[in-house]
Amino acid sequence: MDKFIVVSVLAIFITTLNIIQGKKYDPSNCEVCIKFMGSFIQSLKPSDVDSSDNIKKAFMKKCESSVGKDNDFCYYVGGLKTSAANTVNRLVDPIKWKMPVEKVCQKLFELDSQICDLRYEKVIDFKEFDFEKSKVKDLKKIMAKWGLECRGCTEKREFINLIKSNLHKHDPEAASYLQARGEL
Repeated sequence: MDKFIVVSVLAIFITTLNIIQGKKYDPSNCEVCIKFMGSFIQSLKPSDVDSSDNIKKAFMKKCESSVGKDNDFCYYVGGLKTSAANTVNRLVDPIKWKMPVEKVCQKLFELDSQICDLRYEKVIDFKEFDFEKSKVKDLKKIMAKWGLECRGCTEKREFINLIKSNLHKHDPEAASYLQARGEL
């Protein structure tokens, strides 16, 4: 029985080490943290940086108005009232010490690696978007984003036609550009 416990604990320890070593911090993969923290630090007044409490209050206030992936980031670091984690204090001191944004995000990554798993959605430029080469999955995402539904659509062409017919509502500039080129 004692050997079983020792072996189990050892197996868990080795697995944990492998997981920790598997993910390494890379600033290029931490876009939401770097962008959000960069804009937050830029928005701080010089008087706010002097006090940890002022930095924390300003961060909580910025998180209240955040949306999308920025809001998810705030949730992960404890910047929202509904957050399960509370690592805000871990980012306050590095900001107070005027540490670069990349280093602040690295410290947060070391606490919770999922912070760097957040990605902003790609903005589609419909002027350059190749409808014919796109996947049906991507076309469905566009339709879902626009609140469109295509019941009974089975062919890719049907999805493309529906998107192109509604393009003028969601991206008038791209619609007029494609119409001038004769693609709409």
